[in-house]
Amino acid sequence: MRTQVERRTVNLSGYPDLVVIYLGMRVNRIAGIKTLLGFGPKISSSAAAQPEGLLRHETVFYSLFPMHVGMRQYWRDASSLLAWTRSDPHRQWWQTFLKDSGGTGFWHETYFRRGGIEAVYDDLPANIGLAAFAPVVPARGPMFGAAARAEKDFGERPVLSEEDLYGGPDT
Repeated sequence: MRTQVERRTVNLSGYPDLVVIYLGMRVNRIAGIKTLLGFGPKISSSAAAQPEGLLRHETVFYSLFPMHVGMRQYWRDASSLLAWTRSDPHRQWWQTFLKDSGGTGFWHETYFRRGGIEAVYDDLPANIGLAAFAPVVPARGPMFGAAARAEKDFGERPVLSEEDLYGGPDT
């Protein structure tokens, strides 16, 4: 059988430590539209600045109702991605969101070429992605940070520690 389809693939041998991350923000309440529209331009301009190690940034529309948009990013390696997440403005965005989701839900799923997957789902009313079929557990204790979820040692602490987010034993 002959085909008219032009099939192509990619040679990823030059990207042994490639990391692909899917992210999404879903509007849960009317107030979430403002939050989403506030973050969108900031994220786009941050990606346009070409942070070290960001190979590609693409916007993804998951659904119109409920409004659910996101992005797919390709990073040269986990070190580059982690450096960006721990720098401003990302660090500030994440700390602000974790204090108040502003009527939205946020999630990300990270895939490592050398193996490992991790994900987190914050303030989402329904299970999506990996959470639609795998057991869902609280992102606390050993499941709090991305490194532990991916069974990796990044040698760095999370952007916001569990103690900072939830308070210590005295609070």
